[in-house]
Amino acid sequence: MALSFSNLKELDLPVKVLFTGYLTTVAVGYLFALIQILFTHGMADGQFGLSIDDIVYSYYGNRSGTLLETKLNGSMKDNATEQERFTIMQWVRDGADQDEYEETGVKKIIESKCVMCHGESASGIPDFTEFSGLEEVTVEDEGATFSSLTRVSHIHLFGISFIFMFVGLIFSFAETPTVRYKCIAIGMPYVFLLVDILSWWLTKISPMFAWLVIFAGMGMGVSFMAMWVISLFEIWIFKTVFLNEQGERYQQWSTCIEGKLKDAGLDNVGSILKKMGCQIKSWGSIFGSDGSHTVGLGLNS
Repeated sequence: MALSFSNLKELDLPVKVLFTGYLTTVAVGYLFALIQILFTHGMADGQFGLSIDDIVYSYYGNRSGTLLETKLNGSMKDNATEQERFTIMQWVRDGADQDEYEETGVKKIIESKCVMCHGESASGIPDFTEFSGLEEVTVEDEGATFSSLTRVSHIHLFGISFIFMFVGLIFSFAETPTVRYKCIAIGMPYVFLLVDILSWWLTKISPMFAWLVIFAGMGMGVSFMAMWVISLFEIWIFKTVFLNEQGERYQQWSTCIEGKLKDAGLDNVGSILKKMGCQIKSWGSIFGSDGSHTVGLGLNS
């Protein structure tokens, strides 16, 4: 037996406030999560902003140096002066000998700049109060460990899936998209979440999968934004959506769009890919393989 639900614009005011409060809070949380990524993974190569190199260094590692050097040139760069970082890295390259740990002044730098975070109570990061903890990061940088990936993976799978469950539940009351597109929008974040977690493990094995991390993250972000925007618009802005002056219903927005796509011969994924392939071929014929038509674009040397 099918159950009938009210649409978002017909909900009682307290429920609208409840949904709005939740959507606003998770949106702010999502924003801070993105900022946190920029200040952690986004600084892995020493430059602000997320890039493929950042992803590779975070999961596969920078195999040309040690983990301590990668951190000092990346996310920990601003925590010590240039001279202090040089002193530590020089000590590492000289073999990270325990006898020279205090003589070179490295111990003093570690105690004044690092131990405040890397202390005995530190969770998930090395403890620098003991030399053995520091020694662990003076080996070749192999990126995230399998144990840390396991820990972070299960936290993300449990936590983020709950967020999308409630966002999707609210979005399920929307009328703007058809049932078909609502199902796609609700299901896609879970697909991208699983791909995102899988891409961490694949990048740990081979750096060639780093692009998949960014792709999956963007997919989750777009899915979240689409459901968030449509839900809030229907709650507070589209007061008389889909109704004309006579109270008759208009077609749903996605139905109209679907009709226009079908008229253009883009009614399924196969036709869209075929159309894109033809367009790429036409561009190739215009510019040519010898680059003779690239002068106007400033690409010729």
